[in-house]
Amino acid sequence: MVIKILKKNIIKIPKNISIYFCKDNILTLIGPLGIKSIKLKTKIKIFNKNNFIAVTQFPIDTSNISINEKKKLKFLCGTYVAIIKQVINEITQKSKKKINIVGVGYRAMNINTLDFSILHLKLGYSHQIYIKIPKSLTLICPKPTKIFIYGYKQQKINQLAALIKAYKMPEPYKGKGIFYDNENIILKEGKKI
Repeated sequence: MVIKILKKNIIKIPKNISIYFCKDNILTLIGPLGIKSIKLKTKIKIFNKNNFIAVTQFPIDTSNISINEKKKLKFLCGTYVAIIKQVINEITQKSKKKINIVGVGYRAMNINTLDFSILHLKLGYSHQIYIKIPKSLTLICPKPTKIFIYGYKQQKINQLAALIKAYKMPEPYKGKGIFYDNENIILKEGKKI
């Protein structure tokens, strides 16, 4: 059986990462910042000479799989490629997210206690907003209108950033709200009299 490997399903592994593949179809990656494991449903090939991993569309045992299952595994192939790339980023470097607050009187302040960290937001509401920051993440407010989130897990960083942004979504008429650093919105024109 000839297995087709697409170019987009080939991942280059940095030299400072070790790869181990177990019998139970578990891929373990060890890097300078930690160890991560992934349970795979598709087949992978490891090329030690060139430090490449190729994710194929077929599972280990194809004898009792229906056509619909084969289609699902084909779609999962791209998902596993993305997951493996994300895990490689997580174990080699710290992730970060920048958030900007735009609006008159909108402020953010980081309050550090002995046990945990709290983000205090003033967003023009009649009440103040307090968000508890998980211990695995670091939050810095160098200016009252800028927030930096650092951590090792990209998913947790994105969740916290989305939670902060949900308190004041960008407004399309005046351009006020909470924005990601690289986010631009197109302002709408208001009603003319």
